[in-house]
Amino acid sequence: MRLPRLFIACAVVVTAASAQPAAADTTQDTTTTFAVTATDGINITAPASATLTDAAPGATATGQLTAIRVNDQRSALDSNWTATVSLTTPFTTGGGTASETIGGANVDYDPGTEVNPVNGPFTAGSAATLAATRTAFSRTSGSGDNAVSWTPTVSVRVPANAVAGTYTGTLRHSVA
Repeated sequence: MRLPRLFIACAVVVTAASAQPAAADTTQDTTTTFAVTATDGINITAPASATLTDAAPGATATGQLTAIRVNDQRSALDSNWTATVSLTTPFTTGGGTASETIGGANVDYDPGTEVNPVNGPFTAGSAATLAATRTAFSRTSGSGDNAVSWTPTVSVRVPANAVAGTYTGTLRHSVA
C-alpha cells in the first residue's frame, strides 16, 4: 500500500523536531585556589658599631646611627610590632669606676622619622633617655608584609666628673 505524500512529509518534520539537541550551558564556573605564603618572619637590623663625636666633661657627644630596619615578612592579618631600644651596657672606659661610667640617664635617643616605609602606618617613639627600655618605632595597625627604617640620633651628656678615655657602651634594638 502506498501512503499519500502528505503523510510522509509530516512524519519527517516531526522526527527532525524531536532530534534537536538540549540547550547547551552558556557559562561554567571554575573554583580556583592558591596559597599566600609567608616568606620569612620578622627581623631587625642595626649597625654593628657607631662612633659619636668627641666631647669634654660637661659637654655632649652626639651622632646619628646608620639605618635601623624592621622587616616584617610574616604575611599576618594583624602584623603589629614594637621595636625597642635599650642601653644594655653603660658607656665605660678604663676600669669602669663611677668616674669612668656613663649610664642610660645621660644617654638620649631620638628615633627621628621613618625612612623608606613599606605598607605603613608606622609611629616613631618619643625622644627620651635610655634610663629604661624605650619604644623606637612601632606598627599598631595593618596587615601583610611591611618594613621601615630610621636613623636615630644618640647623644651622651658627659658628666663633669668623667675622666678622659674612649668610652664604649652597647645599644640593643629588639622587635617583638
